Amino acid sequence: MDPQWDNSLPIYRQLRDRVVAMILEGVLKEGDPLPSVRNVAADFRLNPLTVLKGYQQLVDEQLVEKRRGLGMFVSPGARKALLKDERQRFLEEEWPKVYQTIQRLGLSSEELLRAGKAAPAAPFPATPAKGEQDDSGN
Repeated sequence: MDPQWDNSLPIYRQLRDRVVAMILEGVLKEGDPLPSVRNVAADFRLNPLTVLKGYQQLVDEQLVEKRRGLGMFVSPGARKALLKDERQRFLEEEWPKVYQTIQRLGLSSEELLRAGKAAPAAPFPATPAKGEQDDSGN
C-alpha cells in the first residue's frame, strides 16, 4: 500500500479503498488474511483505531470476515461483488464524464484503442508493505 494520504478524504476511508483496490487487482485473494491492524498502524504511523475503523467498514460490507483469534480475511465472493458494484458505479458516475470528454475532443475509436494498447496493464502497482515477506512463513 502507498503510504501517501489525500487530505480530501478521511484516512480510514482511504485505507478501506486501498484494500478494495488490492482485492480487485488480485493482490488479496479470497481467503487471504489482511495485514494485522497493529502492523498497518505501525507501518503507516496511524492510530490503530483508524485502521480498525477502515477494516470495520469492509466487515460491514461483507467483503472481509473476522475470525476470532486469527484476524480478518477476504470473504468468499468479495472480488465478484466488488467488480459488480464498481462496474455499475463506473457506468453511472464515471463513464458519462469520460464519454463527454471523448466527444468534446473528437477522439476516434481507433485512437482510443491505440492509446489503450499503449497504456500500462496495471496502473496501480501494489508494492508489498515493509516486512510483509517475513510474515508469510508464519
